[in-house]
Amino acid sequence: MMLLMSSPALALTRDDGDDPGTGLSVIETLGLFVVAPIVLFAVIAGLVMVLDKSHEAHRVTTRNIKTRPKAEVGSKA
Repeated sequence: MMLLMSSPALALTRDDGDDPGTGLSVIETLGLFVVAPIVLFAVIAGLVMVLDKSHEAHRVTTRNIKTRPKAEVGSKA
């Protein structure tokens, strides 16, 4: 019985106190759900890069990778 009461056809009737606003335009939707997250990501990434206080020696780059010299292969006879 509860399944019959929750049919989508009942969504057509407005509830008391239900006052939806105007819809968003395409530009507003793209700005809110596409541009704003990208800008927020860029700001956070920029702040992390600018405020990074780690030492150069601790960063893993191709300039500061030190490899051990290969051991000489010899026979002990």
